[in-house]
Amino acid sequence: MTVRILPAVGDIDSARALSTLLSQLPDAEPAAPVADSTALLDLLARLAAESVDELPEVVLVHERIGPVPALDLIRDLVMRFPAVGVVLVTADTSAGVLTAAMDSGARGIVGLPLGYDALAERVQAAAAWSLGMRRHLGNSNAPELYTGPGGTVVTVTGAKGGVGATVTAVHLALAAKASGRTVALLDLDLQCGDVASYLDVQFRRSVADLAAISDINPRVLQDAVYSHDSGLGLLLAPAEGERGEEVTDRVARQVIGALRTRYEVVVVDCGSQMNAANAAAVELADQALLLVTPDVVAVRAAKRMVRMWDRLQIRKAEETLTVVNRYSRASEIQPSLVERVSGTRVARTSVPAAFKELQSVVDAGRLQDLEAKSSVKQALWTLAGELGLVAPQEGGGGGRRRKPSADRGALSLRRKDRGAVTLEFAGMFPLLLVVITILWQAALYGYTFSLAGNAADEAARAAAAAEAIGGDAGACQTQGMANLPGAWQDATINCAPAGPVMQATVTAKVPLFFPGFDANWTVEAEAGAAREGVDE
Repeated sequence: MTVRILPAVGDIDSARALSTLLSQLPDAEPAAPVADSTALLDLLARLAAESVDELPEVVLVHERIGPVPALDLIRDLVMRFPAVGVVLVTADTSAGVLTAAMDSGARGIVGLPLGYDALAERVQAAAAWSLGMRRHLGNSNAPELYTGPGGTVVTVTGAKGGVGATVTAVHLALAAKASGRTVALLDLDLQCGDVASYLDVQFRRSVADLAAISDINPRVLQDAVYSHDSGLGLLLAPAEGERGEEVTDRVARQVIGALRTRYEVVVVDCGSQMNAANAAAVELADQALLLVTPDVVAVRAAKRMVRMWDRLQIRKAEETLTVVNRYSRASEIQPSLVERVSGTRVARTSVPAAFKELQSVVDAGRLQDLEAKSSVKQALWTLAGELGLVAPQEGGGGGRRRKPSADRGALSLRRKDRGAVTLEFAGMFPLLLVVITILWQAALYGYTFSLAGNAADEAARAAAAAEAIGGDAGACQTQGMANLPGAWQDATINCAPAGPVMQATVTAKVPLFFPGFDANWTVEAEAGAAREGVDE
C-alpha cells in the first residue's frame, strides 16, 4: 500500500534533504513540501472538504516551521484532522521534547540529522496508526465524529473602536442559535470586552482562567463556559483587563480548538486592538469579518488592519470579508469604494444606521431582546444567512417548509427597500411632471416660431414674384398658408412693400400642450424678398 507523506518545512535546505530521503522509502508517495503553518492548514482543510480519503496518512512537521510554533501546530492538526498521523522532526530528542510532542498528539519524533532507518520506522508507525483510525471512523455508527476542521469559526474584528463589532458578533451568534445550531460566543477583546454587558451576564470564570491549563478537556471547558438564557455558550473576557496578557496565542488556539470540537458554530469577538490571541483567532477562522463604518477614518483603519494581517501572514486581503455598518444610501462612501480601497470582499448585506432601535436594549443590557422588526436585527440575521451560519429548517411529513429567520428578514428588507423606492418616486413625480410640461411647452413655442419664419419667407418671395409680373395680389396669403400645418392655419399673413423689399409678416398662435388648444400666445416672424425693377 502507498503511504502519502506531506512534509511541512520552512527551511529550503532542510526541505530538499527531507524530500530526497522520503523518495527513497518503499511504497512512499511524498508530496511537495509546504513552507509554513498557514499553507499546511489550508491545504489539509481543502483536502478534508473533498473527502477523508484525500488526506495524507502522515504529516512531518519540522521544528522550525512558522509562524505557529511546531508543538502548537501539531496540537491543532491532531484536533482538526484526527485521522492524520503527525510526526515531529527535531534536533532535540530529549525526554522532555518527546513528552511534549506526545502531549500535543504527535505519533513520534525523528531526530536531526535525518537517518533513513529512523525516518522509515516513524513514518510506517504513523501510517499504520492513521489507517487504523480511518477504519475505526469508517465503521463507526456515528460518522459525524469526523468533521474535518470541526465547527465553523467566525471572527468579527472592528477596523477601529466603536464600529459595532460586539453587536454584530452577538447577533450572528443569536441567529445561528435560532436556526437550531449549537453556538459558542468567545470574547477575545481581552482588555475591553463588552459581551457580558450587552447580554446582562454576571460571571466568575473567563477565558483567562484557561491560560494555565495545558490540556483543555470537555470537563474543564464546561466549567469555564457560561450557559446563557438564549442558549449561547459564552466564554467571556476577564473582568480585570490586565489579565488579558495571560491569554497568549497558544491559549487562544487551544481554546478555539476545544470550542470547535463541541459547538457547530464558534463566533469570536476580536475587538479592534490586535494582540497575539485574536491574531491567532483570525488565522484559524473559517471566515474573518472586518467591520467598518462609511467614513474616511474607518476605511483607512480597515486598510491598515488588512495590510498588517498580510504582513504577519495572518490572513490575505482576498480572504477577508468586510461588512459596512451604519450604512445609508446618502453616504458618500459606498461599499464598492470600501472594496476597492481595502482590497477585501464586501458582504452583500450592509447594516443600516439605526442606533435608536438599539439604544433601549443596549442600555438595558438585553441585546437579545431586540425586536424582530428592527432593521438592524434583520440585516445582521440576513448577514448570518449569507455566511452560512443559519441552518435550513426542513419541514417533515409533507408539511410546508418553514423559511429560516434570516430568509424572512431578508424578504422583509427587500420589501422595505422597494417601499422606500416607491415613496421616493412618488414624492419626485409631481416635480418631474412639471419639468416635462415646461420643456414640452417650450418645444411647441420654438416649433411655432420656426413654422412662422418659414411661412413668412415663402410668402415674401411669392408676393415679390407676383408683383413683378402683375399677378395675383393674394399670392402672399396663399403661399404662406401652404407652408403652415393644419393646426396653425388660423395664422395672420400680411405682405407689403417696404422700399426695395417686399416684407411679409406672419403672426401664429402657440398651442397649449397640443396643437388645436389655444392659449392666446402668439409669435411673430418677418421675412423680406427683393422687389424686381425697384431701385433703392
